[in-house]
Amino acid sequence: MGAGFSGIRWPASIVVLHARLPLGLDGGMIIDPRITLLAQGLTGFSTTLKKGERVLIDAFDVPDAIIIALIREARRRGALPYVQVHRARITRELSLGAEEAQFAPHAEVELARMQKMDAYIALRGSDNIFEGSDIPAEKVQLVSRLMKPVLDHRVGKTKWVVLRWPSSAMAQQAGMSTEAFEEFYLRVCTLDYSRMTPGMAALKKLMDATDQVHIKGPGTDLRFSIKGIGSQPCGGLRNIPDGEVFSCPVKDSVEGVVQYNAPTVYLGSSFDNIRLVFRQGRIVEATSNNTKRLNEILDSDAGARYVGEFALGFNPYILEPMRDILFDEKIAGSFHFTPGQAYDYPGNGNKSQVHWDMVCIQRPEYGGGEIWFDGKLIRKDGVFVPKTLHKLNPGYLLGQSDAK
Repeated sequence: MGAGFSGIRWPASIVVLHARLPLGLDGGMIIDPRITLLAQGLTGFSTTLKKGERVLIDAFDVPDAIIIALIREARRRGALPYVQVHRARITRELSLGAEEAQFAPHAEVELARMQKMDAYIALRGSDNIFEGSDIPAEKVQLVSRLMKPVLDHRVGKTKWVVLRWPSSAMAQQAGMSTEAFEEFYLRVCTLDYSRMTPGMAALKKLMDATDQVHIKGPGTDLRFSIKGIGSQPCGGLRNIPDGEVFSCPVKDSVEGVVQYNAPTVYLGSSFDNIRLVFRQGRIVEATSNNTKRLNEILDSDAGARYVGEFALGFNPYILEPMRDILFDEKIAGSFHFTPGQAYDYPGNGNKSQVHWDMVCIQRPEYGGGEIWFDGKLIRKDGVFVPKTLHKLNPGYLLGQSDAK
């Protein structure tokens, strides 16, 4: 999920993000101007920092240059920057021996700090997406449970934006050469998100008026209601990249089966071919290549077996899964159906420490599929059918057609 972006174009050479030039004569770091442009976008458009506002810069395995650029840009706007630096191997080591007596005070401190913040900027890099794969499930659940109030306050009470950080590891995840991935990353980040605005508005209007949803595809026959829930367009304000409109099923309305075809990584473990069976809204059967771990996560709490989000993805540049959810949930022609925590709006009141965006791609090369709203075909094989939604199809979003 993300929320609202309108027409900003990110720097045309973001990918040289690890650049670090020699120290200046005054001892300060000289920052590549392209990194400064990125920091200006995050502090300006995405979080609109104002004088006196406090912003937490949460940096996960990213170079110092972008952190320093964000500090400088926050100060230039009169805001007060705070920084937290994470390293995945250190986080893993702490989590391996996590105890409530250790993490409960830590969570209290983190919540107290978050409650003082007006804005939050997260930069999430990774040298190894599986760094946490050997952390015992009970330790992961303990930390997630204790830290959940921090997440809830951040999402609900601050201006926030989350950005993935490009790396060689991400290129490997995507199965691409470093150069090809850099070009792909640039295309995604420099997409003119303003072109999504009219199509997202039309889809929101339709979803807001819809009661029954029926999704069909290979291994999938799923029915649920979104009546009275509402919907939210996501065009780049909270996530980069972006491109979705999301809603949420009425909690106990979900019936049927869904077969996901995009691989996913959650809490450091990898999953393929997830299949979920629903009865009265609850997941009553869950299988995958890693069925035991899948069910351990779904048993984290009572809400983890109910769905907290339903979304349609349409970013025209993101076509293949790369086990990075900020990218995969925006895949053109996809939907995601998310076990766990619902947002305050649009939401169904479901509460959980889990929020797991599982993705199914419905383009022909992935087996196709259909989405119906109140008996009307809305999308077939990944392409929106009603004329009012043609501006969400790739041709229009890429500037190749007027979609009138």
